[in-house]
Amino acid sequence: MKLEEKTIGVLMGGLSPEREVSLASGNAVLEALERKGLNGIGIDVSNDIAFSLEKNKVDMACIALHGVYGEDGSIQGLLEYAKIPYTGSGVLASALAYDKVKSKEIFKFNKIPTADYQVFYRGGRRKQERILDFPVVVKPSNQGSSIGVSIVREEKEWVAALELAFRYSKEILVEKFIEGKLLAIGMNGEQPMPIVHIRPKSGFYDYESKYTSGRTEYDCPAELRIEETQRCKDIAVEVYRALRGNGMPRVDVILDTEGVPYVLEMNTIPGLTPTSLLPMAAKQSGLEFDDLVLEILKSVHLDYEG
Repeated sequence: MKLEEKTIGVLMGGLSPEREVSLASGNAVLEALERKGLNGIGIDVSNDIAFSLEKNKVDMACIALHGVYGEDGSIQGLLEYAKIPYTGSGVLASALAYDKVKSKEIFKFNKIPTADYQVFYRGGRRKQERILDFPVVVKPSNQGSSIGVSIVREEKEWVAALELAFRYSKEILVEKFIEGKLLAIGMNGEQPMPIVHIRPKSGFYDYESKYTSGRTEYDCPAELRIEETQRCKDIAVEVYRALRGNGMPRVDVILDTEGVPYVLEMNTIPGLTPTSLLPMAAKQSGLEFDDLVLEILKSVHLDYEG
């Protein structure tokens, strides 16, 4: 069956704190599908998602969900059961990439540079001591869009940062803050796209900086030395392989003052809003937004074909 003959369910909204961002991504995808003459149906994902998929006779799913239930392997597992091919990474890859602690363990095992870290647990039986010197970054282990994230530079900020992160997760990651350039490397399969240098005016790439126009400046392609560019792209490929990526994820790194890229994470479902990074990189590589959406649809798959 040709793409023109398929019903493409655009899964959006959802139940996570990133719902509004997901709706923006999903609506952008729907508009692109309409311009391309394809049959896209927007599905605002809720507890009755299985019924919605059946009711709309969805042939394939374009996942535009962000956060819990959308990027963590949950929706991917349901689609596997329903035998509906979907975009993005599979069940295991999504779960591993979304869990920041498990990702760090995999990076360490594969000798992929990443910042030193500690894990703290809510309600632990014994008090945990911080062993990393300030500054550190405190973040929930399973949230996106910088939700619940703080940069802690001195002792008086420490407790408040822990309390904020624990609002969103029972497990939090505390990692050494690395001074350097924040870079995003979109992937088209194992092929890295032009690198985006992210320069938030506030100095911290938080939720507002990500989704409010004018709060952040971007350079694409990033102005890096040739060897730095290649080093970052090589690391991105390593991350993609280690986490079993599929389709068009995005790998985020900090390039320190010595030219060493330290991996932050792999985002398996990058945003597709007007300020999002993947469309920016795709455009630089010659893919306009509508064609980017078609390229993403080419990645539809099932982990289990039987």
